[in-house]
Amino acid sequence: MESIIIKGGQVINEGKIFPADILIENGRISQIAPQLSQAADIEINAEGKHIIPGIIDDQVHFREPGLMHKADLYTEPRAAVAGGTTSFMEMPNTKPPAVTQAKLEEKYQAAAQKSLANYSFFMGATNDNIEEVLRTDGRQVCGIKIFMGSSTGNMLVDEPTTLENLFSQVPLLIATHCEDEATIRRNMELYREKYGENVPISCHPEIRNVEGCLISSTLATNLAKQYNTRLHILHISTRDELALFDPNTPLAEKRITAEVCVHHLYFNADQYETLGTQIKCNPAVKSVAHQSALLPALLENRLDIIATDHAPHTWDEKQQTYFKAPSGVPLVQHSLNVMLKLHQQGKISLEKIVEKMCHAPSICFEMDQRGFLREGYWADIAIVDLEKNWEVNKSNIHYKCGWSPFEGEVFKGQVSSTIVSGHLAYHEGAFNESKRGERLLFNR
Repeated sequence: MESIIIKGGQVINEGKIFPADILIENGRISQIAPQLSQAADIEINAEGKHIIPGIIDDQVHFREPGLMHKADLYTEPRAAVAGGTTSFMEMPNTKPPAVTQAKLEEKYQAAAQKSLANYSFFMGATNDNIEEVLRTDGRQVCGIKIFMGSSTGNMLVDEPTTLENLFSQVPLLIATHCEDEATIRRNMELYREKYGENVPISCHPEIRNVEGCLISSTLATNLAKQYNTRLHILHISTRDELALFDPNTPLAEKRITAEVCVHHLYFNADQYETLGTQIKCNPAVKSVAHQSALLPALLENRLDIIATDHAPHTWDEKQQTYFKAPSGVPLVQHSLNVMLKLHQQGKISLEKIVEKMCHAPSICFEMDQRGFLREGYWADIAIVDLEKNWEVNKSNIHYKCGWSPFEGEVFKGQVSSTIVSGHLAYHEGAFNESKRGERLLFNR
């Protein structure tokens, strides 16, 4: 592999911002020092820019196999890399779903051929596949995914005995989508009776309501406490759920962790009027009262990780009536920009952004030598020009679906270079696809 030296940048890492050069050899960081004089095959001038560890997104839906008209394992990793995300963990609700070891491995093989970013895939749980789940190799697979609300795809796990078996027997991290299905179905029928098929999109957070989230998250945390399960609850969207999580225990010691997604931090229910089904997602974007509680909970470590739940659909699919328009938002290219905007508003520091998007996923999932800028670690790095203004438009959106809820928005701060496992995968607007990303490994 070509060696790379990054010179003159400001490093953001492990709670500090400091000037340093970084030398990369054989895919790994070999030196970090105030000034390095070594020659390298590639020299990147980072003067006036900031250097961060590559973002790790622990929750994406890249739609391959079976839903590749929306997205795939070539297009979406490219979009991720353009936004500074170097590693992703992808969900099992594809067609067919990744609910056997054979189907799971097929996704890994596809990513090895296509993905510009580093990759891992969750093994999916169903009501009747615990034997397959228990065969999962924790060294090579990020975790087990349980849909405790059906969301997108037919993977609802709702049988109490099945849930108890999974929580009591699975030794790996279990990631859950928590929305109570009975509550949602009851609400759907009430709103269908009132509006027919023309339910206003503004009713989405009333149908997939706070109560449904809290019932399911409470069940998951109770099961985890009963069986000492390693539980990670995805995309927390309500203030009511926050009391379930411990802000005081160090992350590496927590048995129950939680994440917040950028769209729940950025959008609120008032924006259904202008954005409509573009921000229809599960769990729903909720009121300002819930939105405004999430960032403080992140800052006090009740919420541990920032992710995206990147879930693209075509524009035409999203333009359908309420019940037909699928839930999900394309976000992975712009997650850092959302957080930088919150930083510019004085709401979160650069150091905390790096902690929650880079360090915390590594710690939470026990990743092998990623998520930090340390000598000897894999060189997953994003170089960011914090002063660069740019507008999101069709010409610079890399998602296969071709649209974003941020279109027309001017962001301040843009990724200029992204290095994936020591490979300069993206530089000044151009991709270098001569090398693919690596399969993520875990210290378990």
